[in-house]
Amino acid sequence: MRAILKPEAARGLSFQEVPEPKIRPDEVLIRVRKAGICGTDLHIYDWDEWSQNRVKPPLILGHEFMGQVTEVGELVESVNVGDRVSAEGHLVCGHCKLCKTGQAHVCRDTRIIGIDRAGAFAEQVAVPATNIIQIPESISDDHAALFDPLGNAFHTVLHTEVAGRVVAIVGCGPIGLFGVGIARAAKAAKVIAIEPHAERRALAEDMGAQHCLDPASEDVESEVMKLTRDYGADIVCEMSGHPSGIETAFRICRNGGHVRLLGIPHGTVEVNFARDVIFKGLHIYGVVGRLMYDTWIEMRDFLAAGIMNIDPVITHRLPVERFEEGISAMRSGEAAKVVLSLD
Repeated sequence: MRAILKPEAARGLSFQEVPEPKIRPDEVLIRVRKAGICGTDLHIYDWDEWSQNRVKPPLILGHEFMGQVTEVGELVESVNVGDRVSAEGHLVCGHCKLCKTGQAHVCRDTRIIGIDRAGAFAEQVAVPATNIIQIPESISDDHAALFDPLGNAFHTVLHTEVAGRVVAIVGCGPIGLFGVGIARAAKAAKVIAIEPHAERRALAEDMGAQHCLDPASEDVESEVMKLTRDYGADIVCEMSGHPSGIETAFRICRNGGHVRLLGIPHGTVEVNFARDVIFKGLHIYGVVGRLMYDTWIEMRDFLAAGIMNIDPVITHRLPVERFEEGISAMRSGEAAKVVLSLD
């Protein structure tokens, strides 16, 4: 079969023929239709320090995808051949204290499709049946392929009640843009997007943000206070991982408010905990992946009901053979989300 492969411990990827996967008794085989390129895939392409310490080539990349089940293992009863599916890409042990107490998303033995084992940038991928999510026909292939990053946004924004509250999204990359749409769909009173790039601010407006602020040219803290009667935002979702974005998140959150941290900084970030956290009584939540499987059911129901549209975030649709174009578009900032077609 055809696949995008990390062939060796060096920069770059290769599109080539590889053996078809074999499934275990508890797995299913999926013929992949669509797959999304993630920022993680760019890190592996560049072969940065993180990739060198984590990834073991040769490896098929890709963990955002959807497709159709073509084969099921002999122990599988919950999935059928022909099912239209996506899948949770985090494979957890299932038997540790965390997994057994509803915290599987932070299992210490998590392995990830497309990072620790063969991924979905291929015509076929093998996945444990427990990780499969069936997709209603009302949800398009392109949208279903993005359930992984979309789930990160759902987990971040809807960790506590949103309806009637002011939500600020700091950083409007793809997940931040999804977050804007989720907050609006969940009836937030006001959604404020904070993003230095004009194109991303325009996309945030398309996704429903009523106010889009440029931290490069505006006093964001002052503007947020004007929009919130000098209280600050009730919920701040930090999606950038940039030190200035993290500082902004703490500064614009109201006393007793909620800060959710999804963006991953490259190094240590300095925080004035006394001023910006302790004396404000903030609730801080670190977001890892998606809740298994609360988040999946929640976002599937949101999309199936037609109460939000993520189409503006998909800026590029390409055949899998042109994956290099998608990577270049993401690297330059031209693309928000790139969907590859494998069907």
